[in-house]
Amino acid sequence: MIGMEPLVLFGIILALALNFVNGLNDASHSIATVVATRALSPFRAVLYTGICNMIGPFLFTTAVAATIGTAIVNQNGLTPLSIVVAMGAAIILVFVATRSGIPISSSHAMVGGLLGAGIAVAGPAAVILPSSLATGEVALSAIIGGAIGAVLLGLFTASFKEDVRLGAILGAVCGAALVIPVLMLLGILQVSGLLAIVLFIFISPIIGIVCAFLLDIIVSHTFRHSRRNSMERIFRPLHVLACLIQATAHGANDGQHAVGIITALLVSSGILMTFDVPVWVILTSAIAIGLGTCFGGWQVVDKMAKGITKIRPYQGFCAATASSAILVAVTEVGIPVSSTHAINGAIIGVGATRGKNAVQWRVVREMMTAWVITIPLAFVVAWAGYFLVSLVVMAV
Repeated sequence: MIGMEPLVLFGIILALALNFVNGLNDASHSIATVVATRALSPFRAVLYTGICNMIGPFLFTTAVAATIGTAIVNQNGLTPLSIVVAMGAAIILVFVATRSGIPISSSHAMVGGLLGAGIAVAGPAAVILPSSLATGEVALSAIIGGAIGAVLLGLFTASFKEDVRLGAILGAVCGAALVIPVLMLLGILQVSGLLAIVLFIFISPIIGIVCAFLLDIIVSHTFRHSRRNSMERIFRPLHVLACLIQATAHGANDGQHAVGIITALLVSSGILMTFDVPVWVILTSAIAIGLGTCFGGWQVVDKMAKGITKIRPYQGFCAATASSAILVAVTEVGIPVSSTHAINGAIIGVGATRGKNAVQWRVVREMMTAWVITIPLAFVVAWAGYFLVSLVVMAV
């Protein structure tokens, strides 16, 4: 136990560093739209969202922390060394992505790191896989939702004499993606752990696109006769409020990464007997992510604010509201979803209301590529890193 104490302390410091670089990269999520629309100055945007990121973990449950610490890798794969290696891999990836201006998901970097290090310790059996029943229920729900969506949107496009095939395809994708979170919120479908994390890689940006697109249509139609100055006066403060809620939800979801990891570290080292989150862990993790947000990842901000599409003030409100709703909903059920995916999807959604050419699809493809490879890349880095670190420790 005494020999493990320095490693545990080092692991806690690394976990807080992970939350700090999380704030560096993910600062862009809440700041990007308010900076793009000039609803807030960059300094105020960073300061306000940093405070909200610190408050977030105290306003929601610790369900996300429990998922990170108990529902991805079993206890055999969670040793102090494997947890430290997993965090190291995640920190490296997030830091490199931030320096490159790529808004990757720190949630998925951490998940990939845990999987890689866990398998290095205990083999494939370390991974907590979903049951075949849960997987079958998700697949059946997606098929039914996709079929309903294809029919409805196909008929809708046909009524306007548009491309029915394209409408049916989009309807199928949206229907399959939307039905799963709806059934989860209604308590009909039980999805958790690794299955939920993988599903929401694809679901959260689609929900962001659909919700922001529809909200933009409703707002623009409702205020179609209003002057531009009048709309700005109405939606500028609403946009700021929506972004602060988004930052709070981000802190509650992403801010719990370090909470889950530190608690798992304390359990694996025998300091805690059960997975009960201490208050000091929540406090220090919240401060770390808040400080990271205050320093900000401005290259990421620039890409999200200007690279995807041009955002008007009311559209910033629509994008922030849609992504906030997603983050609040998934945080309550304990899914460590990517806030990156949610807000980027929402920005794409508001841009798409002005036509497909209003969105810079090249930038979107670059970001989506980064999203898809984050977990596998973190997995490989952590898996290889564990064996390398083990050799060094044995040599010493």
